[in-house]
Amino acid sequence: MSGRGLDHALGRGGSFAVVAAAYATALLAAWIVADAVGTDEPVQALGLGYLASALVIYVWSLSVDNGSMFDAGWSVLPPAAATWLATASESAPDARVVLVLVVVWAWAVRLTSNWARDWPGRGHEDWRYLELYQKGPKPLISLGAVHLFPAFIVFLVSISLVPALVRGDAAIGVLDVVATIVGLTAVVIEFVADEQMRRFSRVKTPGAVMDRGLWQYSRPPNYFGEILFWCSLWLFALAADPSWWWTVIGPGAMVVMFLAASIPMLDDRSRARRPAFEEYAARTPALVPWPRRAATSE
Repeated sequence: MSGRGLDHALGRGGSFAVVAAAYATALLAAWIVADAVGTDEPVQALGLGYLASALVIYVWSLSVDNGSMFDAGWSVLPPAAATWLATASESAPDARVVLVLVVVWAWAVRLTSNWARDWPGRGHEDWRYLELYQKGPKPLISLGAVHLFPAFIVFLVSISLVPALVRGDAAIGVLDVVATIVGLTAVVIEFVADEQMRRFSRVKTPGAVMDRGLWQYSRPPNYFGEILFWCSLWLFALAADPSWWWTVIGPGAMVVMFLAASIPMLDDRSRARRPAFEEYAARTPALVPWPRRAATSE
């Protein structure tokens, strides 16, 4: 029986069980690899742990013929990594460790629950992946673009966890409070944006454009919230040890990915499906929320 046929036979609950088993093995592999590298090289341990988990999920995705197996990894890997690093923390103030874990787990629980609520089952595969598969051999495209590239981006933005939880020893201060506020604000923005889109999707008419609530100020306000979250971890890194300022490459890479790939793909899809989207895009910022521009008459 094929992966998709098995998914149909198991139903949505069975599909969740398959995903749970996949991530249990992926996280176990990541933890073992990270432990083998050791906390003396936390960045290397983090990177190799993420690599191991991505490869395990890739094997699972081949077994069920669905690259969307990695979708949950975006929100599952960082809290696991933060927890592993926290267990190795010696010099970091306990209060900072607690604040970082609160922000990371609040973000992870919200994002994972949002994925689970809307996930139709393993018979569904993200439309973006289906478009990518048209560019070359599916197994190679899935490995590189669907699994390894996102895992690399998550690794880059997660490096800030190293100074925040392990290497930084500065006393907790105002910047930690700012980082916490920014991180929790990001979680709220993403939650509100996703709930607004969910309500709109239930009653929308064909070709309608979502231009209400937060969506009137940014075409993807949930992406803006995502960037804010990773910026909050960078602020924690600065608070812990300013010499780790270079970890800003993580949020920077996230911005580039959204502006160069994710948002253009969403825009192109919306233009093809929604006649009013062009006018909406002309008056609504691509990413950073801002009061909308007046509609032109031409």
